[in-house]
Amino acid sequence: MASPLLRPVRLGAIELKNPIVMAPMTRARTPSRVPTASMADYYRQRAGAGLIITEATQISQQGTGTVSTPGIHTPEQIAGWRAVTDAVHAAGGRIVCQIWHCGRVSHTVFQQDGAAPVAPSAVQGSIRTFTKEGFVQTSQPRALTLEEIKGVVADFRQAAHNALAAGFDGVEIHGANGYLIDQFLRDGVNQRSDAYGGRIENRCRLLLEVTDAVIDAVGAERTAVRLSPFSTTWDCHDSQPAPLFQHAIAQLDQRGLAFLEIVERINESPISGSAAQVQEGFGTEDVRSVYHGALVLNGGYDRERTESVLAAGGAAAISIARPYMFTPDLAERFASGAPLNPPGDDAAVYGGGDAGYIDFPTLQG
Repeated sequence: MASPLLRPVRLGAIELKNPIVMAPMTRARTPSRVPTASMADYYRQRAGAGLIITEATQISQQGTGTVSTPGIHTPEQIAGWRAVTDAVHAAGGRIVCQIWHCGRVSHTVFQQDGAAPVAPSAVQGSIRTFTKEGFVQTSQPRALTLEEIKGVVADFRQAAHNALAAGFDGVEIHGANGYLIDQFLRDGVNQRSDAYGGRIENRCRLLLEVTDAVIDAVGAERTAVRLSPFSTTWDCHDSQPAPLFQHAIAQLDQRGLAFLEIVERINESPISGSAAQVQEGFGTEDVRSVYHGALVLNGGYDRERTESVLAAGGAAAISIARPYMFTPDLAERFASGAPLNPPGDDAAVYGGGDAGYIDFPTLQG
C-alpha cells in the first residue's frame, strides 16, 4: 500500500499531488508591500508541496500591522503576486493566498494619516509589533463603527477577487492568531453591545459575513478558513472557547468550504506571546464532531506524526510551517524519508535579504 504521504487529495476545486501543505508564514521581505522576484523564487522552490498557503497578506492599508508584509489591494501588488503564482504553477505547484486584517495588532505609523488602528472595541492589550523603529507597543485602537464593518467585509471580498486576478488557486481567510476576525470572536477583546458583540452568535457574525463575501467572490470550492481555537495569541483570549468555536465551526461546516485549517498548537513565542489556552474536554476531536468537510491540521507535525494522522483518516492534509523555511523540498523528503535541512539563522526568519530565505539546498542540488 502506498504511503499516505504520496496520496493525491482534492480540497474543493483544488487538486493536490500530495497531502503536505506549506503553512502560511510571515517572512517580512516586502518593504514596498509589493511581492518581489525573490518571493517568486521562494515560493517556486517549495512547489513540491501539495499546496502552498502564502504568508498573511493584508486586504487594505487599514489592515496592515507590521513592517514589510505584502498586500493585495493595489494593481502593483496584484501584478507582483501574478509573478509568484506563475512561477509556482510552472513548477507544478498549487498556491492560495491567505488574506488578513491585523486589527489592533498595529500602530499608527501603518495607518493612513497616522490614524488609530481599529478593533471590535477600544481594548489595547499587552501587544507589541515591528515598526522601522523596532519592536514597539501597539497603538491604542478605536472601535469600528457598523458602517466601517461593512467596509471591512467589502475589502475581504475585493481581496478575494484580486487573488484570483493574480492567478491564485483560491484564498484562505485568516481568522486565527489574534488578528481582527479572532478579535471579534473572543470576549476578552470584543466588548461590543450591538449585533457584533455579546452572545456567541453575534461575535461570530464578522467571521461568517467575511466567509460569505469571499464565497460570493470566488466560490466556496476555492475558499478556506484558518482558526486557532486552542491558543491565545496577541493577548486575544476568551472566557469559554469551547462553545464559541464549536458554534463557529458548525456554521462554517454549512458553507461547503474547500477546507478548514485548524491550528492545534502554537509554540510559546516571545514575539506574539502565544500560549496554550486549555479548556478540559475541548480538542481536535470536538472540531471533527461538528465539521464534516476537508480538515487541514497544523501544529508541530513531523514526518511520523503526519503519516500516522493521514493514515488514520484524521485529516485530509497536514500543514507544516517552520521546517519549510529551511527545507524547500520538504514534501519530497517526507516521502523518501530523507532528513531535513538543519534550521537556519533565526535572525533571517523575519526580514533581511536572500540569505536565509532562498539559499537552502535541496536533494536535487
